[in-house]
Amino acid sequence: MTRSAESARAIEIVRRNTEEVQGKGNFALFDELFSDDFVDHTPQPNMIPNKEGVRSLYAGLRTAFPDFHADIHWQVAEGDLVTTFKTYHGTHQGAFLGVQPTGKQIQFETVDAMRVVDGKITEHWGVANLYSLLGQLGALPASKA
Repeated sequence: MTRSAESARAIEIVRRNTEEVQGKGNFALFDELFSDDFVDHTPQPNMIPNKEGVRSLYAGLRTAFPDFHADIHWQVAEGDLVTTFKTYHGTHQGAFLGVQPTGKQIQFETVDAMRVVDGKITEHWGVANLYSLLGQLGALPASKA
């Protein structure tokens, strides 16, 4: 496979994860897209850094925000490493990060990188603007002027 073909295939796999697994809850596809030895180098709070940890995170997001979905602004790949900038959206209907349901519409930005080897996502690094999310949910202490 040429480098550009490898990158295009990697982008397609990461996009399917964002749109179909995260956005639609297709966990059968999750098993197809993620390697059994997947490693999350930047796990979210209280998550284990492996495939089951990510499955648990995605399931928790879908429970807390049943309409959870992302707008992908751009994706770029260098070989097997795909970087994505996206904004997640949803309605807070279940507990998340210790915050009970508020019914509020939320959105927060994320930049992440995922490595795709032999058609499977094997590694993840990412930064999510959870501070913004917690602020939208009213979970941050009031600032002192």
